[in-house]
Amino acid sequence: MSRAAKRTSGEEEKIFTQCAGFVLPWLSPRDLASISLTCKTLNSLSKSITIIRVSDASRNLEKNPIPFVNTLDSEPYSYFIYTLSQIFSAPYLSQSWGSNLERNISSLMKFGSNVTTLMTDSTSGCVCKNCSEDTNGDIECPCSILKPQSLSNMASELGLVTECGPSCDCGVECKNRLTQRGVSVQVRIVKDARKGWSLYSAQFIPRGEFVCEYAGELLTTQEARKRQKKYDDLASTSQFGSALLVVREHLPSGNACLRVNIDATRVGNAARFINHSCDGGNLSTVLVRGSGALFPRLCFFASRDILDGEELAFSYGEPTLKQNELKCFCGSSCCLGALPSEET
Repeated sequence: MSRAAKRTSGEEEKIFTQCAGFVLPWLSPRDLASISLTCKTLNSLSKSITIIRVSDASRNLEKNPIPFVNTLDSEPYSYFIYTLSQIFSAPYLSQSWGSNLERNISSLMKFGSNVTTLMTDSTSGCVCKNCSEDTNGDIECPCSILKPQSLSNMASELGLVTECGPSCDCGVECKNRLTQRGVSVQVRIVKDARKGWSLYSAQFIPRGEFVCEYAGELLTTQEARKRQKKYDDLASTSQFGSALLVVREHLPSGNACLRVNIDATRVGNAARFINHSCDGGNLSTVLVRGSGALFPRLCFFASRDILDGEELAFSYGEPTLKQNELKCFCGSSCCLGALPSEET
């Protein structure tokens, strides 16, 4: 082969590798495994993508990487679309995962609107440029019902807090936007023999510390019921596990409640791996509403001191008798043997 022919061949291989590097991160694990069998170049690229995916479930979107750890079988990671907060459901969502390029820009921004930007009233927010604390540690902002330091004592009893939101003048670094900056602690996703993928702490988490939001797709009640039926059918014939959560915010009148359906089964964040515990676990659930935001967000705070390496868990609700109910493997002394469920 002449020198010119070798140079041309080398350039073609470089272009092929570059193109594959752009395309392969968009593939599912099954498609990635299939294409890796076609040639050495694609096999090498597929392995690199898998290593990157295992190292961080968040696609570099969180401040700390969230790695997968599996010492049980050959499944390297769990495949899903990552979002930092709630999005509206969309039929066609895709996301690059595994690229060596700079921070990925999720296609979720194209298909799904960030719900925190949807406002009920543009005049309800504060005009603070920086919601700072006074000498007593209280946040000097009309949007704040409860200062972050009080959460360690009151979060589980209060159930609802307010923060600055989309109608406020302050930015994301505002001290009254505690829950709006993604997962705040170091965590890892570990494969358990009975529970499957589970979320564990990777540091000491003090009582009252904000951990993460339960992010996912916001569904109508009709769509939630449709999906739950589909998930129940899949679970009856396989080891399929869903992450559809129904949250009810009781209105001040006490006569009605706002129902929020959050599905993290295919789109979510690290919170989709938090398992149920019959004793309530080590996390408290708190509804957080941003000033002017249309929907509240479900957030997790440490209900007690959590040790490094401890599994994170919360109560999904009260167990109810249901045909083909899923078994509970929480291992607590008060375990009832079945996971909570409801007729959605």
